[in-house]
Amino acid sequence: MQKTILICLCCLSLAFTAPEELRTQNRSNLIKLQPGMPKVQVVSIMGTTTAEDFDESGTYAINNPYKTETLEGKKKLFEVLYYHTELKERDRSLDNEELTPLVLCDNKLLGWGWPFLREIVQKYEITYSFLNEAQV
Repeated sequence: MQKTILICLCCLSLAFTAPEELRTQNRSNLIKLQPGMPKVQVVSIMGTTTAEDFDESGTYAINNPYKTETLEGKKKLFEVLYYHTELKERDRSLDNEELTPLVLCDNKLLGWGWPFLREIVQKYEITYSFLNEAQV
């Protein structure tokens, strides 16, 4: 019986990426990025692994990227991919300070990080709320 439980636990650990591994992987992959890279290369480097975590309500997924959004600026359209890179509190939702934004335009990477996103927002007069953002 104990062998069966141990085998099941091992299989489960192989089937899912832990959130800690996902954060570490994402931070490591950030240093491989370069401005001007095509989106397909950026996503290939950053990966699309899904981590699974659990709490008292059961299991939940942390997608990679965690979320995406489109920002409309003056004469330009930007796509922002948010990757989970930090842990503030282990819960079902991630605050901005737990994410790193990657900013793309015309399917090419412009840059990443909150200071870079803030520059883009100001330069192109984009309405954006920086609530829960890490201090920059």
